[in-house]
Amino acid sequence: MLIKDVMNREVVVIRPGISLREASKVMCERHIGSLIVVENDDIVGILTQTDILKAVAEERDLDTTLVEEVMNKKVFTIDYEKTVEDAVNLMMEKRIKRLPVTKDGKLAGIITASDIITVEPKLITGIANLLSMKIPGYKGG
Repeated sequence: MLIKDVMNREVVVIRPGISLREASKVMCERHIGSLIVVENDDIVGILTQTDILKAVAEERDLDTTLVEEVMNKKVFTIDYEKTVEDAVNLMMEKRIKRLPVTKDGKLAGIITASDIITVEPKLITGIANLLSMKIPGYKGG
């Protein structure tokens, strides 16, 4: 099965210069755990719930701390023509739970571990291992 058949095409994006409070509101309103950060139609980062929790733990001011200050700038993506198994392999290798999907180098969607579980039951074992990782330095979201 190809990623383009499974991915969520409704990707919520934000700009790097907005506050963490505004980003948090968007995540709550949309019931999502991450936001893709874009500038000039290019993916420049990803902000996850974990990034926001870390900022809170560090007692950062959510109104003045900008997304670009805490987002993960190293974003792994996958082409929409790749297979779901390719996505699982990349997620496990990079220890991530979300992958922005690109078409011709531009953001086209997002695929998450939860999306994969619903469409590919045989890959559940790999995803279960990914979701239960307790590895020092794990940067998942």
